[in-house]
Amino acid sequence: MSEVLSSFQLSPGDAAPDFSLPDAYGKLHARADVAGERGLLVVFACNHCPFVLHLADALGDLAREIALQGVNTVAINSNDLSRYPQDGPEEMKVFAAERRWDFPYLLDESQEVAKAHGAACTPDFFLFRPDGKLFYAGQFDDSRPRSGIAPHGGDLREAVRRMLEGEEPLARPYPSSGCNIKWKPGNEPAL
Repeated sequence: MSEVLSSFQLSPGDAAPDFSLPDAYGKLHARADVAGERGLLVVFACNHCPFVLHLADALGDLAREIALQGVNTVAINSNDLSRYPQDGPEEMKVFAAERRWDFPYLLDESQEVAKAHGAACTPDFFLFRPDGKLFYAGQFDDSRPRSGIAPHGGDLREAVRRMLEGEEPLARPYPSSGCNIKWKPGNEPAL
């Protein structure tokens, strides 16, 4: 397990990249359709990453909590499925059901949506305001696999609170950390 820190390419105030991606059942979901009345949390995730596995249940709980406040969640899997078949659509269905993810879990086979967000790892979190501008890009919380700290979503929960209350975002959020996105050969973003 190698830990990668996200290198943000979007900055606070940047517009949300548009997308229309299929879920594991083939149904298309556009960004505008999944966004909540008060915001959208975009999470880059996959089925096999230990960092995602560590916080997947807590993410489902947080997503339900913020949905009640008008902030919807969408997860996007951008991994190369030819090399990581365990992240494929059939496995995505099972993973989302077991983790009680009540939000869309989409497949970015071209990897263009991950690139447009500047996503580098799984999990990687991007919180957008209702106007589609980036409010927060950073970690879920300070827990890590084998850290002895249970996932609690403290950093992300605080970012949502600040956004909903019209406060300034965190000045220097701690970046997401996890496994690198499994890029298709030759598709790696320029550093």
